[in-house]
Amino acid sequence: MDTNYNPYSLSGKTILITGASSGIGKATAIECSRMGAQLIITGRNEERLQQTFDSLAGEGHQQIAVDISNADGVLRLVDGVSAVDCLFNNAGVSTTKPIGFIAENEIERLFDTNVKAPILLTNMMVKKKKINKGGSVVFTSSIGRYVVTPGNNLYAATKGALSAFMKGAAVELASKKIRCNAVLPGMIETPIMTGKGSISEEQWELNKQRYPLKRFGTPEEVAWLVIYLFSDASQFITGSEFVIDGGRSLSI
Repeated sequence: MDTNYNPYSLSGKTILITGASSGIGKATAIECSRMGAQLIITGRNEERLQQTFDSLAGEGHQQIAVDISNADGVLRLVDGVSAVDCLFNNAGVSTTKPIGFIAENEIERLFDTNVKAPILLTNMMVKKKKINKGGSVVFTSSIGRYVVTPGNNLYAATKGALSAFMKGAAVELASKKIRCNAVLPGMIETPIMTGKGSISEEQWELNKQRYPLKRFGTPEEVAWLVIYLFSDASQFITGSEFVIDGGRSLSI
């Protein structure tokens, strides 16, 4: 028996993660490094990105502080990295506004970061041949595609667009042996979801009760799903959406 056999290992893989300065991106970077991967992490906040970098296991990692919400930032990132085996299009921003209060600049801000940036990054990485054959691209979408929450329309619209792009990319890139999938988290205990202080503790607890498991998820739990999609164990999976929401989408 080979005691070292592990189809979920990331040893020998190079992984690029956007939005790695906090939340799901930070947890995924750390967990991937523990699984043997070489990490290239990026984010806008240099101080927090450094904190992630300092938490990575192993050596030989790289960090690039850049704003990918514009094409120049994406190009600078792509030109600064070598070819990778895996890409995690994770960077995202959120807002909670009723339809009547949505401003044009908010539409641009969310779509620039949540939709345009991952599309451009994937486009440029493919065009410059910087995703290796047999590679895996994972996108962070959201159960907002299925679960309607008042005030969450704009954010959900960006994630719906991203999921649609992922499916098309999965078909197009299959000939290059590059797989594309998406993770769709429910409420995860991250700064983007829980750090705004916009609702009371009582309202947060009420929201938890809508989850059959009676709790929100952790960034590490999402990271472990992403690791599976990066690993050789998922080689026959592409174009799929993986809901990770503690059962929330089962009970509207």
